[in-house]
Amino acid sequence: MKIIYWSSTVIVSVFLLLSSYSYIFSKSTIDGIKELGFPDFFRIELAVLKFIAAILLIIPMAPLQLKEWTYAGGVGLFLLTALVAHIKHKDSIFIMVLLVVLMGGVLMVSNIYMNKYSR
Repeated sequence: MKIIYWSSTVIVSVFLLLSSYSYIFSKSTIDGIKELGFPDFFRIELAVLKFIAAILLIIPMAPLQLKEWTYAGGVGLFLLTALVAHIKHKDSIFIMVLLVVLMGGVLMVSNIYMNKYSR
């Protein structure tokens, strides 16, 4: 069980770290966020929050309640808003399928096994 939990959690964390990096350094991501009408500080805030969420998920001794909030309020919300943004930009179906798989699959597996592992 620990292998499934850590594998899925590392995948989610790496995705968040890459996304956070793109929010700071990727011109296309920066432009995409501006096209949605969000101010620049919002992009920075999202990058920092994604980075914090990625770190919180992989800290083994982080309290269970903090990780639960990170899954629900952080990662799940980030993926949902990313899906809405990609639909608004009419991005490829591949990106949207990848987000749904990540949101519906890997994130849920990580959360479920975290709860099994922590009990």
